[in-house]
Amino acid sequence: METTLDLTADIIDVRDIIERVAELEEPTIEPVKEELAELTAILADLKDNGGDEQWRGDWYPITLIRDSHFKEYAIEMLEECGTIPKDFPSWVEIDWDATAHNVRMDYISTEIDGVTYWYR
Repeated sequence: METTLDLTADIIDVRDIIERVAELEEPTIEPVKEELAELTAILADLKDNGGDEQWRGDWYPITLIRDSHFKEYAIEMLEECGTIPKDFPSWVEIDWDATAHNVRMDYISTEIDGVTYWYR
């Protein structure tokens, strides 16, 4: 079964990129040279910049968050970790843009096809 990648998604799982590279390197699969080169370049950029996924002796982040989705990601993350209660009153306003900007300071950016993604 072939791994399907959407390099325009709001969230990209780097393990899917790793799995696809491994598939393209298999001798039984005719590699698509351009796809393999693009994915290898992405992994080279991410290599050893932190992360929880080890592959071929190097460490990679697991999640890439599209810049245009980062605010929604930050809201969900803050709710899931309990920093902001899920039942926070709707009448209380939070400057989510500023909050997302502050959260993003702990992240590193990378470019995929001209689109910024964030990871840590």
